[in-house]
Amino acid sequence: MVQTERLLGALCKADVAFVVIGGMAAVAQGSSYVTADLDICYQRQPRNYERLSRALQPFHPQLRGAPADLPFILDAATLKAGLNFTLTTDGGDLDLMGEVKGLGDYEAVRAHAEEVEIYGYPVLVLTLAGLIHSKQATGRPKDLRLIEELQALQALWTESQQKER
Repeated sequence: MVQTERLLGALCKADVAFVVIGGMAAVAQGSSYVTADLDICYQRQPRNYERLSRALQPFHPQLRGAPADLPFILDAATLKAGLNFTLTTDGGDLDLMGEVKGLGDYEAVRAHAEEVEIYGYPVLVLTLAGLIHSKQATGRPKDLRLIEELQALQALWTESQQKER
């Protein structure tokens, strides 16, 4: 199981520019979805590559599903050369996304994010609308099943906002 608190703590303490996406974002927005990993969209800038790679080094990141003898070092050069990485770490499975289907790169994803406190850390999290849009774009069966719940949460949020007026 993913150790979300440890991973988020390391990312926040290193001042990594990222947005929580995927299942953990859905949970932060009130979903009952059960997730076994942490997905983030990271800013693709040299300083952020350095911060991200340094933050994750204590977790010994390796490519998930790759042969055990495949050499892999997650450093700034690797992050710059790649885009999306599915990793296994000492803190659990972590997906690093340079782009999110249906939304785009970090800047576009950030425009669909809001700050939420998770385990005491203020982090940017994809909004319900952003989650719905990205899940629709992927078209995966597990994402399509989640959309209905996300839409219901969005309707409840809209209703509560209207009552406050």
